[in-house]
Amino acid sequence: MNTTAANHPATPVRAIHPLLEAPIAPTLLRFALPNMGAMLATALAAIAETTYVGSFGVASLAGMALVFPMVMFQMMLSGGAMGGGVSSAVSRALGAGDAARASALAAHAMWIGLVAGAATTALMLGFGPALFALLGGSGEALAQAVAYSNVAFLGSIGVWLLNTFASVIRGSGNMAVPSATFLTVALAQVAIGGALGLGWGPFPRWGMAGVAAGQVVAYGCGAVFLFAYLRSGSSRIRLSVRTVVQGELLRDILKVGALACISPLQTVLTILILTRLVARFGTNALAGYGIGTRLEFLLVPIAFAIGVASVPLVGMAIGAGRIARARRAAWVAAAMATALLGLIGGVLAFAPDVWTTQFTHDPAVIASAALYFRWAGPAYGLFGLGLCLYFSSLGAGKVGGPVLAGTLRLVLVAVGGWLLANAHAPAWTIFALVAFAMAAYGIASVVAVRLADWGVER
Repeated sequence: MNTTAANHPATPVRAIHPLLEAPIAPTLLRFALPNMGAMLATALAAIAETTYVGSFGVASLAGMALVFPMVMFQMMLSGGAMGGGVSSAVSRALGAGDAARASALAAHAMWIGLVAGAATTALMLGFGPALFALLGGSGEALAQAVAYSNVAFLGSIGVWLLNTFASVIRGSGNMAVPSATFLTVALAQVAIGGALGLGWGPFPRWGMAGVAAGQVVAYGCGAVFLFAYLRSGSSRIRLSVRTVVQGELLRDILKVGALACISPLQTVLTILILTRLVARFGTNALAGYGIGTRLEFLLVPIAFAIGVASVPLVGMAIGAGRIARARRAAWVAAAMATALLGLIGGVLAFAPDVWTTQFTHDPAVIASAALYFRWAGPAYGLFGLGLCLYFSSLGAGKVGGPVLAGTLRLVLVAVGGWLLANAHAPAWTIFALVAFAMAAYGIASVVAVRLADWGVER
């Protein structure tokens, strides 16, 4: 008999999370596909909204072009940037084998979402009209933008909480529940927005305000559902609202999420600068550009579907000290995003009317949107490359490099746009600048990730 073994029982072996051993490419596909289905449903909801708005006239389309960047900014902040910080912290905790810490992080994420949502509502209700006027909005276009904005941003807490709870669940490696929730939310948004905006059946016709109300109701209900799911015990992470707030846990989320928030700010500032430049060519040009940039904003959720699938793989590998595996997951995800967005951009560069005629048949608006796609479309692949590497970097907790790549894009657009405006350059030069800045962003992101220190292999 081995008395040494009897007197000194073996130290319990920490359970290894399945994602630390799963094959990378098949797992990314398994995670990305449900995400992509949900994000495509969200994209279809945005398309439906634009179709509803298009039926109100060119002034309403121009108004949507003014307010839509801020709507998407909120989505990118809550779902991509801060949401990525939440998923990163949760997945790193699980990779290190600390489930209790992961649950506590979920509660801290909820409080961050509540505060951020309330602040968004206050800022947009107070300063939204002035912002839209600063962007060049006036007359009926400005009035339509304000009508949409004043309702849409009343529901900011629901948007922030839905994206926050979904990020917690994704960080645990569960993509199915958030994806099914977003699919249902998108369908509800289309139905409610159409009913209240266009006055279907017994419902009143509220125009732009009614279309915005669809988002408010749908996202609010989705947030309530995910809250109940996290509280029910069905999730791998149990949310406790009585968790004592700890500064160290807040910092774990914010050190990634707060820095990551710079990236969507850069994206929106880039679009706002370009919107202001295009506005000088008139309402038709602005409406056409708004249709074009709406697709660019919808490319973000597609890249998000792949990028967010990499976050738990990268984050858990980092938490377990498996740096080489984390980097492999990042590059495989980036290749997938580049291929998909490159395909979309190539199609639209040659057949822009496939997208544009869904929203308008005004010849001047169609021509403006087509000009945008012929220049920007070929650069979409590199744009997707940069976006996906941004999400993978969130998982690693090292997002500084991709943020600097976004800064490069913003500087190119700001300086280049100023020079072109002073030279009274034609509209096509603005769209060429868009393509050049996207390409620079993708290439700079690759360099940044290759040079970043993700830790030491253990």
